[in-house]
Amino acid sequence: MAVHAHPDDESSKGAATMARYAAEGHRVQVVTCTGGERGDILNPKLADDPEILRDMPGYRRREMAAAASALGIEQVWLGFVDSGLPEGDPLPPLPEGCFALQPEEVTVGALVRQIRDFRPHVMTCYDETGGYPHPDHIMSHKIAVAAYEAAADPEAGEPWTVQKLYYDVSFSVERITTIHEAMTDRGLVSPFAEWLERRGDRPPRRPTARVTVSDYFPQRDDALRAHATQIDPDGFFFMVPRDIEAEVWPWEEFELARSRVPVSDEIEDDLFAGVVPAGLDGAHR
Repeated sequence: MAVHAHPDDESSKGAATMARYAAEGHRVQVVTCTGGERGDILNPKLADDPEILRDMPGYRRREMAAAASALGIEQVWLGFVDSGLPEGDPLPPLPEGCFALQPEEVTVGALVRQIRDFRPHVMTCYDETGGYPHPDHIMSHKIAVAAYEAAADPEAGEPWTVQKLYYDVSFSVERITTIHEAMTDRGLVSPFAEWLERRGDRPPRRPTARVTVSDYFPQRDDALRAHATQIDPDGFFFMVPRDIEAEVWPWEEFELARSRVPVSDEIEDDLFAGVVPAGLDGAHR
């Protein structure tokens, strides 16, 4: 189970890993916390599309369905309303009723119900920074960690014990730098020069798992393109030649945040390493 804030987040973070596990026969589910209702149209080709302007929530739901199909995964909506990305100095207040302002007993309870229904062995989510400081990303992190713990509590309904929780740390400075240098070494224009100038001093995360997924870059890219309002097909996501990416960075990376099963001190190459297929009994909760 992968917990994400908005439709499109799942296709830019850990998508190839999900496609790989789905292709290998695992059930994979994305939980999308909000409908992305307040997202801007980031693809200039669709900026004035009347259908999108008339029904952004419905359009984004259809995009999400297409992306899930491209990855071969299941997807559910947690049912909360996008908080938007506040901008300005000082920042404006968040909209009333949005996801980031919901009481945690409401948001965590909703995710716990989904965990107990789907019964995942492994969960992924954002780290404590949200990946970037969007209020919905930070809230998604908080509720994922809380629900990982609460779902195993037998005092609050039929429990399910998730065995491992990972942070998705795939969009790392090391990855971007490696791809950037590979392109410039080949005389190509890298799309990441400006990004590295702005965000290259981000504190590094310590990945504990590297999942090889280069064979699933096509599914990832198809899922990205499905989110047409958010992803420009001529934008930076698609400016890196895939053969170069597969050569220098064929992985997606994760950081183990919590585990109820023994784990190796070595870098894992499988998020299911050490997982008990039949699930954990009460002694492991």
